[in-house]
Amino acid sequence: MKIIEEHIVPKGIEDIRLIDYALEVFNLIPTRSSIKKIFKKGELLVDGVNVRAGSWVKPGQKIMLMESQKHIPKPLDIDIEIVYQDEHMVIINKPAGIEVSGNKYYTIKNALVANVPRSSAPDALKWPHTIHRLDIPTSGLLIAARTSSAMVKLAKMLDNHEIEKRYRAIVNGKLPEKGIVETSVKGMVAKSSYKSIQYIHSLTTQWATLVDLFPHTGRTHQLRIHMASLGHPVVGDAKYGEGPKLKGKGLFLSAVGIKLKHPITGEPMEVSITHPSKFDAFVEREERRWGKYY
Repeated sequence: MKIIEEHIVPKGIEDIRLIDYALEVFNLIPTRSSIKKIFKKGELLVDGVNVRAGSWVKPGQKIMLMESQKHIPKPLDIDIEIVYQDEHMVIINKPAGIEVSGNKYYTIKNALVANVPRSSAPDALKWPHTIHRLDIPTSGLLIAARTSSAMVKLAKMLDNHEIEKRYRAIVNGKLPEKGIVETSVKGMVAKSSYKSIQYIHSLTTQWATLVDLFPHTGRTHQLRIHMASLGHPVVGDAKYGEGPKLKGKGLFLSAVGIKLKHPITGEPMEVSITHPSKFDAFVEREERRWGKYY
């Protein structure tokens, strides 16, 4: 195994467990959950051998973080739109209907291997690692790291809510012009805000709303749950709400904007895309149908 970071414990170190110490001194270990996985895989060595996470650190010990022995995923040969790319990170436009990662072959993880070559940076990852997720039916902007240093910093930025995301959706009914939702999600604190863009006549629900959604926390299905809690579920969301059933059109939710500081240079970045064409087709169709009767 290749050493990707190492540390010599200095004299005068206070009593501290290895798991806590490694989290403090290794830049490439972003969170406590990630270091637990590293111990489980045997990728952290002390003087060349595996030791327990709860072992006490001693002066003079050489602690080594080893490169993951995971095999490179099998490339999935589908075209993925790359919106931004440099040697440290890549931002893609994820298509709806594909899982980000998992045990399946048809995933974004495998598609990234086929579409994004290994970085030329010294701490290049074997393949790009996504640092957040989008639901299978949700399309839009997705960030992946190409280097270890970018992965660590992006993960910390995500944990600290330093990456701003904007989603575009069509929801049932007529939303107020703007608002904040703080309904808990699976017992955890969750906060979103919204700003209505356009009101659309609908024969089925009288109104639908084209809206921008801003998640301030990162709970699973947060935006879908929050819109449904207001009585305005996302169009096409069979899981959390009732409304127009649009066969073959999927969920009308897309991640269209991201603001962050570059993980390496610190320069402000703002990346945006237009919402999927099906949004415009829906608006035109609903207004046309309404116009036939009113």
